Amino acid sequence: MTSRLPVALPESASSWHAQLHLGFARSGERTVLRENRHRGPLRVQKALYPEGDAICQTIVLHPPSGIAGGDALDIVAEVGPGAQAQLTTPGAGKWYRSGGAEASQRIEFTVGEGAMLEWLPQETILFDGALARMETRVKLAADSRFIGWDILCLGRAAAGERFTNGDFGLFLQVDRDNRPIWLERGQFAGSDPMLASPAGWAGHTVCGTLLCTFPELPQHAAALLEALRAVAPADAALHGITALPDMLIARYLGDNSEAARLWFAELWKILRPACCGRPAVIPRIWNT
Repeated sequence: MTSRLPVALPESASSWHAQLHLGFARSGERTVLRENRHRGPLRVQKALYPEGDAICQTIVLHPPSGIAGGDALDIVAEVGPGAQAQLTTPGAGKWYRSGGAEASQRIEFTVGEGAMLEWLPQETILFDGALARMETRVKLAADSRFIGWDILCLGRAAAGERFTNGDFGLFLQVDRDNRPIWLERGQFAGSDPMLASPAGWAGHTVCGTLLCTFPELPQHAAALLEALRAVAPADAALHGITALPDMLIARYLGDNSEAARLWFAELWKILRPACCGRPAVIPRIWNT
């Protein structure tokens, strides 16, 4: 089903309030995009099957190509029992300088029994002067599987821009069987000393986090860590990989978003067979 959500007027003519609600379900051996509802400039055009019927790939589109002050994006995806879904984006997300209003993005993923979800967006670029808030919640069943990452760039490094003004808030929570297994919260301004502190960003401009969780992780953790730690970012940036009882985490801290994304993609090639039982197939949209 593809439809528009009920129309509601935005708070001002200069801001976008957009919603996207996706529902994936298993139908025999096929995963289908059973629900595809949107309001405003946020949508998925079609379901893709580059790996066959079992896994449904969708590309989340935001036609304005950037998020301005006052914009609010709301993305909800539900993956039903036994279904397998992969979500990605066609390019970097851009958060523009604000004239005073805060922009926000809220993401909520629910992954049912025996289901699998991959969330593999391209990087997020925070322009100098942006006022932004990002919130992501992932709700997993006891035996579901999840791989996701996020790459955040402070300022437009290629243009010589630094994030010296503005404010950014981040919240990320992953629950398994209604129990938190990862909880992260951050808040900083462009003038925050933590951006320069060795205990914070250490003067770097790009930070990335990759999370992976699946029921058999404790049995595979040692072998996975050995294989993953043999792969380093091409730019020799600061990085680390840790295995907790229910979560494997990789961190990047450097100055090159492409190096961060390529490193995460190499780690994903190792993690995907263990987590999802499938070889890694690079989404074609990344090459366009």
